[in-house]
Amino acid sequence: MSGRKTGAKAAQAASKVLRSKTAGKAAKTAAASALSQRAPKK
Repeated sequence: MSGRKTGAKAAQAASKVLRSKTAGKAAKTAAASALSQRAPKK
């Protein structure tokens, strides 16, 4: 597995999806996966 992490813009988009009331389960699962790969803030 590569050392790449989710970028800031992608994390923002994923966060919006998770807060959305209309997003489907698959979209929320993908968004959660992206956020779980986010690099920790320093």
